[in-house]
Amino acid sequence: MPMFTSLRRMERRICPLLSNLCIRWERIENEILMHFRSQKKLQGEVSLSDTLDGDGDGNSLSLMDVISVDDDMLENLDARDSCIQVRQYVERCLSDREKMIITMRYGLNNQPPKTQREIAAQSGISRSYVSRIEKKALKKLKDAFEST
Repeated sequence: MPMFTSLRRMERRICPLLSNLCIRWERIENEILMHFRSQKKLQGEVSLSDTLDGDGDGNSLSLMDVISVDDDMLENLDARDSCIQVRQYVERCLSDREKMIITMRYGLNNQPPKTQREIAAQSGISRSYVSRIEKKALKKLKDAFEST
């Protein structure tokens, strides 16, 4: 009988501990399951910084390293749109002489840009007059850009 009593006491001491331990494991298990469920939504997503492989020196190779391209497509599109807009404003806002000088000065006619001296010699006017016309035309273009 004393042994049975001793076992009963041990059971009373151990059972609450085991019960608490079981509850903790169930909570941990539940947290793990919740984590996997939340990650299921992100299954199809891939990060460009994910490591694909490593070399012998311990350097990692990421997806960005593999697919990275020095692509300036957006800058080219933006520049092209800006050029189209400038040409439209030149046609709409400037006089014929201003158009000619701005077109030659900045190479808007698919020709290399010319200096004020070259434009003056070709047009038969002074370089300072070319400068004044250019300044006036640029102000008109600036005003046209700011009004849109």
